[in-house]
Amino acid sequence: MNGPATRSRSGRAKGRKAAVAATALLVAPLAGCAAGADDGITINLYYAPEQNFQTVVDNCNEEADGRYRIAYNILPRGADDQRTQMARRLAAEDTSMDILGLDITWTQEFAGAGWTLEWTGEHRAEVEDGTLEGPLESARYEDRLYAAPKNTNVQLLWYRTDLVDSPPETWGEMIELSQELRDAGETYQVNATGAQYEGLVVIYNSIVASAGGSILSEDGTQAVFDEGAVRGLEVLQDFASAGVTDQSFTNAMEDEARLAFQSGNGAFQLNWPYVYPAMQSEAPELAENVSWARYPGVEPGVPSRVSIGGFNLGISRYTEHPDEAFEAALCLRNAENQQYSAINDGVPPTIESVYDEPEMEDAYPMKDVILEELQDAANRPLTPAYQNVSTVLAATLSPPGNIVPEATAEELRQSVQDALESKGVLP
Repeated sequence: MNGPATRSRSGRAKGRKAAVAATALLVAPLAGCAAGADDGITINLYYAPEQNFQTVVDNCNEEADGRYRIAYNILPRGADDQRTQMARRLAAEDTSMDILGLDITWTQEFAGAGWTLEWTGEHRAEVEDGTLEGPLESARYEDRLYAAPKNTNVQLLWYRTDLVDSPPETWGEMIELSQELRDAGETYQVNATGAQYEGLVVIYNSIVASAGGSILSEDGTQAVFDEGAVRGLEVLQDFASAGVTDQSFTNAMEDEARLAFQSGNGAFQLNWPYVYPAMQSEAPELAENVSWARYPGVEPGVPSRVSIGGFNLGISRYTEHPDEAFEAALCLRNAENQQYSAINDGVPPTIESVYDEPEMEDAYPMKDVILEELQDAANRPLTPAYQNVSTVLAATLSPPGNIVPEATAEELRQSVQDALESKGVLP
């Protein structure tokens, strides 16, 4: 999620800390309007609220030098509302939409519906040059590129250095450490997103990928739930029933988990990087005793594979200015602008070289771990039916303590297959 799990986000000067902290879940509403130019070409960009993204738009408008002007039309805050607004207008073949800000889990759906143009030739080559493979995979449909990855995200393991000498490498080790802290009368809880929504799906998907499993077949048409997926159900059920989560676990989303940990009520937290600047700003004393590590894996000695979030830029099939729209999208996600957005809005870049820029060091002290995870990242199931698949997964996995691995896997094989066979664009 960039948002449940696809909307996400350090120490820098106080002004920049505040800017980074005010991202995704924390960002204040911005006003946008569908724009039309008095003269010349207007390229209408429809994108989620991002605090400082207008500066990126202004940069690209300056670069366009009057050949066109990008108008930033700000979508609603909620992910479902963003998707619904764009889907309805595209279904009506609205020609006023040019560039579409797509959560990575929508890209295949919009491509499958015929709503986005394929990236080909020089445009495709420019997008693929230096872009991390995980985000690129999220932008493909049937081996063709239908979007340009703008930003990505991965969750990290956050832990209390005053309670734990070194971070756990597996879920089993994390559970053991938490239980040892509990038995010693210390703060022990693991704060995570256990509510019935996308955040729970993200956790399960990461565990399955880390176990070498698959939820769907490679072509995305069959519900597999193989041995690794069953192992993932075992790990999730063990975690939920081990007595190491707080009472609100089954109702917790990203910000509830963040606030619980930030209030001193956790030894570990599984969450997106935006929690770091929030801690720096709101709980600086606690932040001094908090560090980060790679997300826990399943088997000792086998690195985890972590679900990515982020946004892709698609070009509407109904745009009247495709050449300008492709050019504008390339500018909005170029290396310079990705670095600006990373530092000022806390959204991790999809272009690998940006992580080497000196300015990233202060804004992202955890950038090496983020990049390490991104270099071996996992996508959520890639299918045009993802919205239905996610809904079924969340409902079946909740509450995680009630999972019966083999039986739950069999139930999911049937219900997810039904979701995959839904016809048309999903509601």
